[in-house]
Amino acid sequence: MDNNHLKTLFEKHYGGGRNVDYTFCPYRICPLGAHVDHQHGLVSGFAINYGVGVCFSTNDDGLIRIISRNFETEKVFELNGDLKKFGDWADYFRGVISVLQRSFNLKTGIDAYMYGELPIGGLSSSAASVIAFLLAIGKANGLNFSSQEIIRYAYLAEADFVGMNIGTLDQSCEVLAQKNRLLVLDTNTGEYETVAMEKPCKPFEFLIVHSGAQRFLASSSFNIRVDECKAAAFIVNCHTGANKTFKDSYLRDIDMDTLHDCIDIIPKNFYKRAMHFYTENERVRLGKLAWQNGDVEAFGQLINESGLSSVNQYESGSELLIDLCDILRTADGVYGTRFLGGGFNGACFSLIDPNKRQNILSKIKQEYAERHPEYAEKVQCFIACSKDGVGNK
Repeated sequence: MDNNHLKTLFEKHYGGGRNVDYTFCPYRICPLGAHVDHQHGLVSGFAINYGVGVCFSTNDDGLIRIISRNFETEKVFELNGDLKKFGDWADYFRGVISVLQRSFNLKTGIDAYMYGELPIGGLSSSAASVIAFLLAIGKANGLNFSSQEIIRYAYLAEADFVGMNIGTLDQSCEVLAQKNRLLVLDTNTGEYETVAMEKPCKPFEFLIVHSGAQRFLASSSFNIRVDECKAAAFIVNCHTGANKTFKDSYLRDIDMDTLHDCIDIIPKNFYKRAMHFYTENERVRLGKLAWQNGDVEAFGQLINESGLSSVNQYESGSELLIDLCDILRTADGVYGTRFLGGGFNGACFSLIDPNKRQNILSKIKQEYAERHPEYAEKVQCFIACSKDGVGNK
């Protein structure tokens, strides 16, 4: 993130001559462990060298003024007002203030310009934006948050205020990740480790391909899929009596054999969502071992399997992203590929051989244009690498 460029954008809107400060939160990629954190599953991830930056100055008028590069509009609300949802992009930041109001006496407002380095979709841009804004409010008000507090406050802003049925995958990757290590997190217990490669490996790098189409998670089928997973767990618990209160049913608390015993009473789509959960958890376990052993080919194959399960079992993924993954999966030099996030448009991720990068990029340009000519000039490719999360500064 170029802070000088960010300051220029800030001054364009708010004027010069101010003392400004900066915060930054990286995006994340999740190679294995997709769609399972809301069921307390195992997840993995990296923070990457792209993200969301905030340039801000403090004010004494008790207001939050924020402009986003992605939307080019300013939103203004009171720091200590009665905050309500408006169904717009600023709800995420109203959510941050609402959550912090429960624990802190916030006195200092900010004028802020927010800049996302990559197009919206799949890279946890909402979580990165929330965390970058949270850190800015913390700086302005003299608050120092622990890593776990950052994760918790950012999660509550999206889950409680915005109303997203999320887990803690995005926030955890963006806070806890360490450069060149695979973060493996148990979202049931909160325990995590950052796993280093212990053996030499073939060369690799991260390729992020944006489909050219954006869609915002709150308006997608994301919440529906979460509800289907909850319903599968609830039905099994009702049938077996494992949970007498029938509250807080999670697939993590049900073994796969018990699910199989209930196959005749579970709707087919609920059963498929559950099977994605169980097989994805196993892929995280196997992926940790492959990463430790420096076996990028085995790790990539697990990424492929995860992506196919997301399409066939979890039944997410837009036509654009499914086609992109099909193109990449058959490209020489691609170890593994899957779409990122909920898959309702946005981006996909591939682990690739850097020596074959140009041929891979040429294949994307040619074949994606043949399948979707209307997006031929909109598709964008980025080479990324892992970096430390904000909790490791």
